[in-house]
Amino acid sequence: MALIADILLIAGALGATLYCHVLARRLRRFNDLEKGMGGAIAVLSAQVDDMTKVLQGAQSTARHSTDGLQSLTGRAEDVARRLELLVAAMHDLPAEAPQAPAPATPAPPAPSAAAQQETAPAEAPAVLFRRRVPEAAE
Repeated sequence: MALIADILLIAGALGATLYCHVLARRLRRFNDLEKGMGGAIAVLSAQVDDMTKVLQGAQSTARHSTDGLQSLTGRAEDVARRLELLVAAMHDLPAEAPQAPAPATPAPPAPSAAAQQETAPAEAPAVLFRRRVPEAAE
């Protein structure tokens, strides 16, 4: 009986040794940096680091763009308010009375081109906007 127990014990030990040897080989292949999962994990880790750096750069750029857009939006709102005030002020201006056409008179004889250049007054620029000055309260 002791002999059978010793044989079974040796057979169990040999089986465990073989099992450990197979597991060690599998683990070596699994962690191999060239072909196994170790290489895939190393590559993925490097890609995660690169993507983290790119993401931080994109966040920084987005933050700067947001700040710039907020300042431009504020300026645009200020300009829009000023334009609204100008348009409202234009509605407050009195309507100009239509001018009656000048009575028809015979035209004097046309002077020569040289005489026109000498006597022609400088043309005044057309008035685009008229500023309304509020009357002082008395």
